[in-house]
Amino acid sequence: MFNVNKDSIIDHRAIEIASLAVQAILYEVSCNPSPGLVSRVSNGAHCDMDYYTFLDSAAALINPLIQCTQTGFSAAAPKEIFEEIRLIGQWGEQIMFQKTKGVNTHKGTLFLMGTCCAAAGKAVISGAGFSSLQKIIREMTEGLVEKELISRVRELEMLERIHPSALTHGEKLFLTYNVTGIRGEVEKGLPIVFNLSLPFYKELQHLSPNARLIQTLLAIMQFSEDTNILYRHSPKILTEVQEKAKKIIVLGGMETAEGVKAIEAMDKEFCRRSIGPGGSADLLGVTVFLYLLESYMEN
Repeated sequence: MFNVNKDSIIDHRAIEIASLAVQAILYEVSCNPSPGLVSRVSNGAHCDMDYYTFLDSAAALINPLIQCTQTGFSAAAPKEIFEEIRLIGQWGEQIMFQKTKGVNTHKGTLFLMGTCCAAAGKAVISGAGFSSLQKIIREMTEGLVEKELISRVRELEMLERIHPSALTHGEKLFLTYNVTGIRGEVEKGLPIVFNLSLPFYKELQHLSPNARLIQTLLAIMQFSEDTNILYRHSPKILTEVQEKAKKIIVLGGMETAEGVKAIEAMDKEFCRRSIGPGGSADLLGVTVFLYLLESYMEN
């Protein structure tokens, strides 16, 4: 388990970069109507968490994300950096669960943000710039799916038979649907963010911050293989969610009265049916973080 060296000197840039990550996390949970998700006005499809649970959790992530960024300030190979931040992630999860009394608010977010923070640190220290970030993420996570899922199939199948609660959600989904989830997404270099949601978010500067966030969330929901929905429901429900998001985007989303009405109806429906697109929400947070990070690194 990772232990913080309290005598170590933290680079001020690690604090600045981690603060952008936390800012993005707070943006994501504050926007509404975010269909089925916790927001400042709704518990969404959840009965075990609310807006304040998310605020508590976000505050708990500050130190782990600083440590992940600091780890990236290294001449070590990207894979070595990733191995170290996995330990930081485990430590960060403990802090989060202590803060939320055992509620999983940001486990996926911590994995994604921690990886991006470490990659940002590596890019900054090497002088490579923001454009190198996706490549660094791929290098950090190369072989991750093979190592943690494919090569462990027999072990995971045995665990499923004798101790199913020992499996993570991602491991269960891999066995059930052959879905690589968040591991597969980072190993590919977060294509849904770099190729879709980040350019999309940049183009929406004419909208209010809230409308911009919701519109980008819908864009992500169209294509996200949302493991939160898969785990709690089924591939059929996931396809339904994707199609609903596509139809609302065609209606104009947050840019038209008809689109806004459709989003509000979707929110009510998802809350009633306990559909929470948390995987898409995580990707929205990463999108906002990378947008802020690009501006920070350029300046």
